[in-house]
Amino acid sequence: MYLHAGCQIAVSPDTKYFAVDWLGVEVTRATLGIIGMGSIGYKVAQRARAFNMRILYHNRNRRRKEEEEAVGAHYCAKMEDLLQQSDFVMLVVNLTPETHKLIGKKELGLMKPTATLINISRGAVIDQDALVEALQNKVIRAAALDVTYPEPLPRDHPLLNLNNVIITPHIGTATVQAIRMMAEEAIANMLAVLNDQPIPSEVFPK
Repeated sequence: MYLHAGCQIAVSPDTKYFAVDWLGVEVTRATLGIIGMGSIGYKVAQRARAFNMRILYHNRNRRRKEEEEAVGAHYCAKMEDLLQQSDFVMLVVNLTPETHKLIGKKELGLMKPTATLINISRGAVIDQDALVEALQNKVIRAAALDVTYPEPLPRDHPLLNLNNVIITPHIGTATVQAIRMMAEEAIANMLAVLNDQPIPSEVFPK
């Protein structure tokens, strides 16, 4: 969370100098635990490999061996093993009854006190009350959240007053290029339906 505090220091009118002992944590060679290794989780792993990160993942279904080897990912059948070993834990799961409050007090307690929790999935995947308590009591070092529940949080929510959390307004796909690609994909699907052709991005009910 040095980014958050560092930005405040850089722009503060009271800043006279930058401290030489303002130290962060290396991403390179750190262990990244990805919970949810679908298409997005796998792309995260591809990018993490460029930083020489050790990659662990937990998923309902194990990836094929060649897919694991391509990104250097190691499968954890038990989520608890991933939580205990990871320096960064990233949540990339769909919100379902099974993943609702997937990360609670017990799971946060299994994480390293130096670990950071990152959520790019849905806010309700985390028990936010438990997260507030964990951040306040330094059970984990920090959290980075692109999603919360509700969105936006009430202005008096305790998460907004913590200096070891970064919250962004659900902007993981908010780029001009990404929105354009999503619009083009939606149009392609509609045209396929109107022309009685196979739907390129059909969603099959489970």
